[in-house]
Amino acid sequence: MLLATANQHQRLLYLSYVGAVTPAQINEACADMRTLAADLPPDFRLLADFSNLDFMDPECANEIGRMMEFLDQCGIGLIVRVIPDPRKDIGLNILAAFHYPHHPRVITCDSLADALRELKR
Repeated sequence: MLLATANQHQRLLYLSYVGAVTPAQINEACADMRTLAADLPPDFRLLADFSNLDFMDPECANEIGRMMEFLDQCGIGLIVRVIPDPRKDIGLNILAAFHYPHHPRVITCDSLADALRELKR
């Protein structure tokens, strides 16, 4: 499952990956994310939380690439990822190199607490 929510006041889009994630679930969440991102100003921030991810289908890479391209078009300025288990990283840095032409700043943290500290800077 992929959950999406936003906080306009903090210019923050939050994505939480939970359990076993499939391309169809990412595709569904993208519709929510598009609606949420429309209300955020340029240079908004993304908190992508992989803490509760059990498994991600390798086919998700295509959907995540499309999601990255959309976020780049919206003017994303900062991406903070929470990836406590490096084995669950499906190559996000490689995907980012190809799907974020405007090269937003990317920070990867081991914990949500660390990520929140980064967002306060």
